[in-house]
Amino acid sequence: MEMIVFQTQEELDTYAAQLFINLVNEKPNAVLGLATGSTPIGIYDKIVESHKNDKVSFKDATSFNLDEYVGIAPENEQSYAHYMNKHLFSHIDMPAQNAHLPNGMAADMHEESARYDAMLEAQPVDIQLLGLGHNGHIGFNEPDVHLSGGTHAVKLKAETREANARFFASMDEVPEYAITMGVGSILKANTLLLVVRGADKAQIVKEALTGPITTSVPASLLQTHARVIVLLDREAGRMLA
Repeated sequence: MEMIVFQTQEELDTYAAQLFINLVNEKPNAVLGLATGSTPIGIYDKIVESHKNDKVSFKDATSFNLDEYVGIAPENEQSYAHYMNKHLFSHIDMPAQNAHLPNGMAADMHEESARYDAMLEAQPVDIQLLGLGHNGHIGFNEPDVHLSGGTHAVKLKAETREANARFFASMDEVPEYAITMGVGSILKANTLLLVVRGADKAQIVKEALTGPITTSVPASLLQTHARVIVLLDREAGRMLA
C-alpha cells in the first residue's frame, strides 16, 4: 500500500488526475472505475482541464461507476448519472455508450446486479477511484456482519443518509436504498485509488488502513489488495504515524 499525504488540495487533485491521464495516454482503451460525492470533484476538474488542453483523449476509454441511488431517474439532479454528466462526461470525448452506471430504476435489482457484474467481468477495471465513508463504507458497502461480493442493492445506514442529506432539500428526499458494486467487484480492479479529505475522516482512515481487517469497517478489506494507492490531505492523515 502506497500512502501519500498532501499539503494542499490542489496538489492532491493534480496527482490523482494525473494517474488517470497517464493511464489513458499509455492505454487508450483503459477501463476506469469512477466515484461520486464531493471528494472527486477537484480531480474531475483537472481531468477536464487536461482534455480541453488536448493532453488526453477518452474516445476509446470505458468507465464503470461504483453506485447509484435506487428510485432516482438519471435525469434527476440528485442522481449519480446527472453528477457524472455535470462534472465529467459532458466535458470529455468518451462515447456515451462507454460510460456505465448501475441502473437505479431497474425493475429487478437482482437482474440489474447480474448484468453489471457481467460487464465488469468482460471489461476488468484498470484503476478504481474510491472515497471513504465516515463509517468505513466504500461504494455503498455498509458495515455489516456479512458483505456482498458482487453488485447488489443495499439499504443505506442512517449515518450515510445523514451525510448525503446536504445534497438534498430535506432528509425525506434522501433515498433509502442504493445499488452498488460489491467489495469483491471492487477488489478485482488492477489498482485501487483511495482519496480521503478532512479531519472528520482521520479516525476512520486509521481504522481502515492500519486496523484489523473486518466487515465492520468495509474499507479495511483494501488491505488485502496487491496495489492500493492512498491519497490524503493533511487533516485526513493526521492520525497516521
